[in-house]
Amino acid sequence: MKSNIKALSNDLFKETLEVRRYLHKHPELSFNETKTTAYLAQTIESLGLPIITKYADTGLVTKIEGRNPSKKSVLLRADIDALPIEEQNEVDYCSENKGVMHACGHDVHTASLLTAIKILFQLKNQFEGTVWCVFQPAEEKLPGGAKQMIDSGLLKDIQPVVVIGQHTMPNIEAGKIGIRAGYYMASTDEIYLTIKGKGGHAALPHEITDTVLLSSELIVKMQQIVSRFVPAFIPTVLSFGKVMANGATNIIPDEVRIEGTFRTMNEGWRKKVHKKIEEIVQLESDSFGTDFDLEIRHGYPVLYNDPQAVDRFKKQAIEFMGVENVLDLDIRMTAEDFAYYSHEVPSVFYRLGTGNKAKGITFPLHSSKFDVDEEVMRFAPGLLAHAALTFLL
Repeated sequence: MKSNIKALSNDLFKETLEVRRYLHKHPELSFNETKTTAYLAQTIESLGLPIITKYADTGLVTKIEGRNPSKKSVLLRADIDALPIEEQNEVDYCSENKGVMHACGHDVHTASLLTAIKILFQLKNQFEGTVWCVFQPAEEKLPGGAKQMIDSGLLKDIQPVVVIGQHTMPNIEAGKIGIRAGYYMASTDEIYLTIKGKGGHAALPHEITDTVLLSSELIVKMQQIVSRFVPAFIPTVLSFGKVMANGATNIIPDEVRIEGTFRTMNEGWRKKVHKKIEEIVQLESDSFGTDFDLEIRHGYPVLYNDPQAVDRFKKQAIEFMGVENVLDLDIRMTAEDFAYYSHEVPSVFYRLGTGNKAKGITFPLHSSKFDVDEEVMRFAPGLLAHAALTFLL
């Protein structure tokens, strides 16, 4: 089976490449992936497989049934949305949609899964059970397409024994993958805070409420939550990337807007920090005599890779790729809406190395010059298909 899958994956390389390049040229933003879904549906329908769209507006689900299809189910997931980035690459497959780009590798994920479907379809008489394949919208935008699909009943209807997803990683050499058991990626929350006071002449601070000074103090005090409140053994990040105080050298504005992100690897401490932020803002605002609006927008949860499932996946990956090509990863403070699946079903989320320094393919995710070493498309679909069948045994 392994040899057959490897051969099929390699034989379908040209088709996989064409799909990836088509998707890269025609990226669509979160919750707007209508043309992407239609393109995928055309190929899937040509195989005689079902098209299921009831779980998300722009999502697509299909299945490959083997012998005794009700015996066991596995779910493979790929995200299909792009980012609001103007591409700067000079390649034949450069984005044709101005200001939109597949700068996170979702085109690779989608093309890999589509070819994995073709492989599994050819092998459907050689395995028992059902492989469900989900092309999920809106990974890049809260509340996330994964949540939308789960809330619509996807996992209850399918009841998979495992959910498997992959993600490109440019700082891992092409030809290798990486994975980590247990907590792997952080939760992510967005903080929106507006300080409201009485602005005026900067030379007359006694006649106004200094919204700028209060804002600076709040940023410092909230940063101290991480160093003085959260235990050192819980990875935590609190960062503020946007401060808007539309005054002047001698004008204190009536309002200051602050926006930031809070991330952690512990759901319990996540809730406590939310409460602590609220307490600090209330206390400091009262002391300055200002009002405020605070919104902590609840984002994706912590991503948890089931240790038993990871162990099983890792063994098959070593068998498929060789032990030297399967790496152990550290935790990441970035986030992924795949995390929602991991709180419902044993899950495996791994990284597909796509970097190649010799070819100059080194730009990071979410970069306007992000690209991948397309040679990984020779084996990436096969790895997905092989993993799915491993969990059907």
